[in-house]
Amino acid sequence: MYYFASDIHLGAGDDKSVRAVERRFVAWLDAAARDAEAIFLVGDIFDFWFEYRRVVPKGFVRTLGKLAELTDRGVRVVFFTGNHDMWVGDYLTRECGLEIYTSPQVLTLSGKKIFIAHGDNMNIDGMPMLKLLNRIFRSRTLKWLFSWGVHPDWALRFGFWWSGKSRKGHNAESARGTMMTEPYTGPCGEPHTEPLIAYAREYAETHEVDHFVFGHMHFPRDYRDGRLHVVNLGCWAENPSYAVLDGTGELTLKMYTR
Repeated sequence: MYYFASDIHLGAGDDKSVRAVERRFVAWLDAAARDAEAIFLVGDIFDFWFEYRRVVPKGFVRTLGKLAELTDRGVRVVFFTGNHDMWVGDYLTRECGLEIYTSPQVLTLSGKKIFIAHGDNMNIDGMPMLKLLNRIFRSRTLKWLFSWGVHPDWALRFGFWWSGKSRKGHNAESARGTMMTEPYTGPCGEPHTEPLIAYAREYAETHEVDHFVFGHMHFPRDYRDGRLHVVNLGCWAENPSYAVLDGTGELTLKMYTR
């Protein structure tokens, strides 16, 4: 079995909600690890993450400990960076044993081709400001200057402020969302996930893909149209969900109710 989850946003919100989300996520990791061949974390696991050479954000000890425990037991854990945790270094690999990808991948699992990506850079050609911000935040030069010129306390304060602004934009929509299967028309006519489905449809015209898995939009949605199958994972603060790929290659979206 292969498991997928995204948008945990560890560290977001007040102390009570932060702890509740983390405990829920750790319990899910425990449950998934019982029969997992691999666990895929599809971005924004942390609400903000930035590594200095010798400094990482404090907190998340239950999650980091559990991830290290699982990989020590031989469970494969694969982390795809999202727009909230793109600034990873080697810490999560060295200390927790995670495999890290910073770009979309097509992997063969259970005999099926699975396209996996967080989704923050998909279908944004008509959004010049967003494209500019993505280029700025992913600049290695600016990352280096930021790490050398900004004290960690100020860097994390800025990072959590900026992450909060981004997250609130998603939460305003996802607060109205529930588990979505077709047919569905969203509160504004189109589902919030439609740009990712459009990207998948265009990509599938020239590539052989059996399933697409995205995060980012905070809506859990299972979209099927002929041979096109797109699963969008939900945010764990509002719509905790995950996907399971079984031994036959069937991908199923589930809600986590613990």
